Amino acid sequence: MPHRPDKHDAASLAFATRAVHAGNSIDPGTGALRTPIVMANSYALPDDPSTMSWSGTEVPLYTRNSGVNQLALQAKLAALEGGEDAVALASGVAALHAVFFTFLRAGDHVVVADVTYEASWRLFAELLPEKYDIQATFVDASDPDAVAAAIRETTRLVHVEAIGNPTTKVADIAGAARVAHAAGALLSVDSTFTPPPLYRPLADGADLVVHSLTKYINGHGDAMGGAVIGRRELIARIKADAMVDVGGVISPFNAWLVQRGSITLPLRLRQHQETAARLARVLEADPRVAYVAYPGLASHPQHALATRQFGGRGHGAMMAFAVDGDADAQNRFVSSLRIITSAVSLGHDESLIVHVGTSGPRVATYPDEFRRYGHLRFSVGLEDPGDLETDLRAALDATFG
Repeated sequence: MPHRPDKHDAASLAFATRAVHAGNSIDPGTGALRTPIVMANSYALPDDPSTMSWSGTEVPLYTRNSGVNQLALQAKLAALEGGEDAVALASGVAALHAVFFTFLRAGDHVVVADVTYEASWRLFAELLPEKYDIQATFVDASDPDAVAAAIRETTRLVHVEAIGNPTTKVADIAGAARVAHAAGALLSVDSTFTPPPLYRPLADGADLVVHSLTKYINGHGDAMGGAVIGRRELIARIKADAMVDVGGVISPFNAWLVQRGSITLPLRLRQHQETAARLARVLEADPRVAYVAYPGLASHPQHALATRQFGGRGHGAMMAFAVDGDADAQNRFVSSLRIITSAVSLGHDESLIVHVGTSGPRVATYPDEFRRYGHLRFSVGLEDPGDLETDLRAALDATFG
């Protein structure tokens, strides 16, 4: 008899089925088919609470420790990412900080990708060195030899982004994992640009995967959250140190919104990526565009690595590009768009674009064209691909007309 999948056994389910059912349960009080929003900040204690752990995180006690909606979301995230456990926090930066706070001590050393989200950059370039004497070396994470060359006796963590924000440099996750583990260090991967099912870094040796849930996993631009997924013993340490005793827990309402949004993740991601690939080709072919950085293009420096690493499941839906002109030209282009919205964030249902200039300490590691033109970070949304293409072409016409 063929194996029969069970919606209560995530390991037996295909990804789309996990996205619908993992973490959800029928409410015993009402019979509701979806875990309801539970806005309580405290839960009833047993008759004899004297032996309880007041810092326990597995049974609802106090919402700073864990609540019904957070627990449901964590179960879903672990199932989607293929991890043993997950911790959901208030934002993506809270999740990043939770990893660094939990696993690093004064005097430790970290190897960090030279293209990272701005908050990660500042934590490692300024705050952690100044406050805790935690030193960081920034390296090309697409090159395992460069990662290996930066390792010290005091290295405790290697931190990279699967696709770097904002230049779209692709890190070699399996290579970084080999180097980190040989040195007795952990590998954490910010996979916000590459949510499952596009990529699961744990399968390539990562110890911890970080997501800004605000982005693709929620997908609707209406909730904030962050998560770390990995082995149970590592997540337990984050819960004990950085969640319970620092307090950056996700709210019940945000947890519920992210849980709801994640159901359509595989469908949305397919559309995001198909449209992004089309628009990247359109932009690259236009002589008025100075450059396009998108891992799905053969011109991308890590195209082969991205194609191999992501297993043919796509190349994400984030790109960076610039029109052939100065900062005023970039601004004119953005202001001429009528469907694509000028705003920060990414992974929303609507397409978002932001003009970033050529200043700031991170820019020194960017490719030459980024330093010359600046860049437009473009998050491709779920609008009709033809409408988006028309919007881009019309904005180019208006900019150079």
